[in-house]
This record gives sequence, structure tokens and C-alpha cells, in this order.
Amino acid sequence: MPANLTPQYQKAEAEYRRAQSAEERSACLERMLQLIPKHKGTERLQADLKSRLKEARAEAHAEKAAPKGTRSYRIPRQGAGTVILVGAPNSGKSRLLKELTSAHPEVAAYPFTTREPLPGMMRWKDVVVQLVDTPPVTAHHIEPYLTGFVRSADAVVLCMDGSSDDAPQETLEVLNQLASRKARLASHTGFDEEDMTIVNVRTLLAITHAADPDVQVRRDMFHELSGSKLETLTVEFDDPSTIEPLQSAIYQMLGVMRLYTKRPGKPADHESPFTLPIGGTVEELAELVHRDLAVALKHARIWGNAGEGVTVGREHILADGDVVELHG
Repeated sequence: MPANLTPQYQKAEAEYRRAQSAEERSACLERMLQLIPKHKGTERLQADLKSRLKEARAEAHAEKAAPKGTRSYRIPRQGAGTVILVGAPNSGKSRLLKELTSAHPEVAAYPFTTREPLPGMMRWKDVVVQLVDTPPVTAHHIEPYLTGFVRSADAVVLCMDGSSDDAPQETLEVLNQLASRKARLASHTGFDEEDMTIVNVRTLLAITHAADPDVQVRRDMFHELSGSKLETLTVEFDDPSTIEPLQSAIYQMLGVMRLYTKRPGKPADHESPFTLPIGGTVEELAELVHRDLAVALKHARIWGNAGEGVTVGREHILADGDVVELHG
């Protein structure tokens, strides 16, 4: 029997995946249990949610009781989405952050230069995307907090050094370390249908040092070792023509659309668009603008895919580039 999960439930599930603390996960799970349709087709899922809620509450209690000074990191989400950079030592993560943002990570030829997460903002057209560099992963070590970063990310860039013969195996070890912690780097984002403790996160494989003559051989070797079908781009930081495709690919992974608002009788604000997941509605845009506006919303006028100045209801599905005038 199909679960027939509502959009409200799916939204709560997405918020749960992005939660960065046990207390936040507990709150999301409580809401998911309230919103899930109660019928035979969801009995297994309801039981799973109750089990996860029990675990999250216990974890939240342990977090509160933990000694102060325990190393942990929380980076506020910003921009159109959050993309985590992961990779083996010397895979090019920090150079990627430096080239695509205004951040200033330490970049050096020796391994383990990155010792803690560092965010930066990448501009793509008129929006920005948050990139977060992270410490390297090896077969024998992964920072404990990194799993949570990956599971809650909107997307991941997996970096691999295209000039190193060891890189295919080392990059496979990054995949395996995360997969063993139920964070699977994949071609899509969402919970695994068979085991909802596993989170798939859409991932782009960025192969650095693309000028190396054997870069394609190493790329093929990694795909053969891993069996992965990750979208793959090669990038040479000294070649500007490879940078723009990388920026575009990172933005496209987010699966969002840009929306512009305007007040009645005023020109549209084309400087700072709102972003919503593709398929988002007028009501969801109103919630982004202001919660009170969403409650009072009566209708909207749209300039864009639906026509020029067309009046629509709160359930109208928006399109990228739409100009929206909200009426309460």
C-alpha cells in the first residue's frame, strides 16, 4: 500500500535531513509523526520515526550533559544552498574554495593543511552558494563531525587529485568512510527507500589538475573501482575556462529556482532573488518573505512563465525567473 506522503510531511523530512543537532532532529521527527498519514501503508515508517525520535532524544540529552569545550562545529546556512567539499589529503579542496569564493584557506603541497571547516560564498549569476571546506578523509581517519555535515548538506563536491596515481584508491576510501556512517555520496539526495537511516547526498566528482596527461585514465580507474555514476568534471585552476562549468554544475546540483519579488506599483527587486526548490509554490515563497504574509496571502500576480501579470492562487507552481507580486 503506497504511503501517499503529503507535501507538508516531505518538507518536514527535508528539514530533518538538514538538522545540525540532536535537539533539532527531535523537533523535526515530532513534526513528521504529526504530519504522516495514519494508515497501513505507513505503519513501518511510523515505527521507524518513533525509533529515531527515541534515539534523537537520548542523543540530545547526552549533548546537553557533555563537558563544555568538546570540539564541535555549527556553520549557519547561507545563500541558495550549502555544499560540502570532501576529499583525501591534497585532493584540491582548499584550492577549489580559494578559487571559487573570497575565503582564504591555507593551501600547501603537504597533506592535512585543512584542520577545521572553513566556509566561503560562491557567486553564480545573481545568487550565492555556501561552500564549506573540510579536513581530509583517509582510510584510517575521519573527523567525527564530518558525517553530520555531509548528511545535512544540500550537495557535496568530492575532490580527487587527477595527477596522482594513488588518488583513485584514496578517493574510494573517502566514499567508504562516509558510507560506513550511513552518508552515501550519490547521484541524488534523499533518504534510502529501504533503510531510512541512510542518507543519499547528491555529489559532483571534481577532478583537479586536469592538465595532467593521465587524468582521464585515473578518472576511469576511480569509476571502475567505485562503481559510482557520479557526475564528473575535470578542473584546472590555472585554466579559467574550466572554472565556469564547475560553478554552474555546483549551482545546478541544488535543484533550486530564482524568484524575484515586487511590491504593487513598484519595480521588481532583481538584486537579491529568493530561491526555492524547483516545484515550489506561491505559498512557499510567501513563507520565505514573511510568515505573517503567508498566513494572510490571498493571491499573487506573476510575470514570467505563466504570462504577464497573471493572477494565481497560493498553490500555483512557480518557475525559475518568475517575478511575483504577493497580495495579502
